Amino acid sequence: MSMPDVFRGRLSVPVIAAPMFIVSRPELVIAQCRAGVVGSFPSLNARPSGTLEQWLQQLRRELTDKDAPFAVNLIVHKTNPRLQEDLDLVVKYQVPVVISSLGAVREVSEAVHSYGGIVFHDIINDEFAHKAIARGADGLVAVAAGAGGHAGTLSPFALVQEIREWFSGPLALSGCIANGNAIAAARALGADLAYVGSAFIATEEAGANEAYKQMIVEGASRDIVYTSQFTGVFGNYLLPSIVAAGIDPATLTTAGASTMRMMEKVEKVEKAAGDAKAWRDVWGAGQGIGAVKQVVPAAKLIERLATEYKAALARLASEG
Repeated sequence: MSMPDVFRGRLSVPVIAAPMFIVSRPELVIAQCRAGVVGSFPSLNARPSGTLEQWLQQLRRELTDKDAPFAVNLIVHKTNPRLQEDLDLVVKYQVPVVISSLGAVREVSEAVHSYGGIVFHDIINDEFAHKAIARGADGLVAVAAGAGGHAGTLSPFALVQEIREWFSGPLALSGCIANGNAIAAARALGADLAYVGSAFIATEEAGANEAYKQMIVEGASRDIVYTSQFTGVFGNYLLPSIVAAGIDPATLTTAGASTMRMMEKVEKVEKAAGDAKAWRDVWGAGQGIGAVKQVVPAAKLIERLATEYKAALARLASEG
């Protein structure tokens, strides 16, 4: 296994905070990095045009080498007209870590490598993992069953096992990780890092509204629906938010979509003006939300994760 050099000595717990649509913003990323986990956000959260540069300036101004590094998530799908613009800013501000999604592209990896940055690419199966590394990714995010947002269907046991048969580089595992025991389990499986998303929705710094945060606190795995209805890519969403938006869950398709509608989703969020049926009111979350009991500052959540993680390691060592 391999921990990236840029992470060494800067993490309080081996965690990358997942970039989340709408939720992840500079306030949350700064709190995450200062508390010792890799904070991240999707570049498409920074809207309108010009906002991304402001966010990167703020992160560069407020974070130091004593903090954990931050990451920017780039949607590399052909439907993203902002990719080159955002990539140029990533290079300009030398973003330490880039997380690419929905298509591995060698040109993205080469641009990030030009200034010494590293690229993680998220994948849902071993085939996509091979393609990502072949196209220049340094590390992988294995998105297993139950992860929030766009997720795969494979067990983490199968997915990590198959990747580790040929890849010894940096590997993060995503899927239902919301406490320190799960972080320890990810490491035991062979991952270097845990990828934690949904638990950070219920933090004070998150960009989610209060109803979204409370739905995470009150929810459990039974409240998660897996569908491709909203973006054209399969993902996990909160059932109560679907119902509240006036959508009958029985009408949701379980068939694969032929086109990718990520940019359509983003545009609808921009244009939404109090419409209860706007996509901004259908909220993503993973099956691990049962571990989230209250809305807290991000630093307090990370402190809990670190304490639980250390206790899990100590328990396993004593029992071994």
